[in-house]
Amino acid sequence: MTHLTLIRHGQTDWNLARRIQGSTDIPLNETGREDARRAAETLAASTHHAVYTSPLLRAKETAEIIADRLGLEVVGVIPDIREREFGDGEGMLVEDYISTYGDWHAEVPGAESLEQVGERAIAALHAIAREARRRSAPQAESVLVVAHGGVIRAVIDHVSGGTLPRDGEVLRNGSAHRFVAAPGYLRLLEESKVL
Repeated sequence: MTHLTLIRHGQTDWNLARRIQGSTDIPLNETGREDARRAAETLAASTHHAVYTSPLLRAKETAEIIADRLGLEVVGVIPDIREREFGDGEGMLVEDYISTYGDWHAEVPGAESLEQVGERAIAALHAIAREARRRSAPQAESVLVVAHGGVIRAVIDHVSGGTLPRDGEVLRNGSAHRFVAAPGYLRLLEESKVL
């Protein structure tokens, strides 16, 4: 068994403007760095063993701030926990995206579906958990994974059978969601904890 805490990266200027980032590599702004520092302080109250991150700059910077505060290293950069590809919707303001395409489940040219994101992210989380078990068996590790709102939303949607997150629920920058992973098993333990 492995405990996985998925942390949404800190704020960027595009988050602030409510612009869809997708795979566009936008760095944290100063508020985002503070989000990461605040998350690190809260996470320091518990023992963690490893930090993984998406390859996108905003997640990597968040992970580095957290790892530094906890005295850990970022042990893996995992391509399959990168943000959802939004295709033609990338760079649009959220309001324009919704008025153009209808909702987050709409088919958008060149975009991944939430289901596709969930499938690749869950496979990546199971790979991270396997690596953790190899490092620490028979002890369980607590692993931090810095990812993106779309990825975390897709994972929660999948493991909850589509009942979570609730409609209109915002996954805030710096929020954390705790899961437990075992072979063939991933379960949400705690949702929407703002750090």
